[in-house]
Amino acid sequence: MPADPISDDERAERLRGLRELIDLIRPAVQADGGDLVLLEVDIEEGRVNVQLQGACSSCAISATTLQAGVERILKERLPWVQEVSGGVDESLDWETSAAMGRGGYTPSW
Repeated sequence: MPADPISDDERAERLRGLRELIDLIRPAVQADGGDLVLLEVDIEEGRVNVQLQGACSSCAISATTLQAGVERILKERLPWVQEVSGGVDESLDWETSAAMGRGGYTPSW
């Protein structure tokens, strides 16, 4: 049975709450030279797609940051969130990325 449609007001409220929560998480990621960006969201299905950027591309614990940090926080504080996916922007070379943050790095070669 399909879920009841979400009103425009509820959709806007969910998106506002998601953006506020991501803005709350970002300073912790930025403190190590990275960043957290919301790529896309499906409000009706509860799917959120994020990306770690900057120094996160060379950090050995970026997958843990996504799963144990970002995903856990979003699901705990936003009951409508069912799935969080994401990845790391690997457009920076590892030396530049490692120079941006304090975390350990793992070259991608």
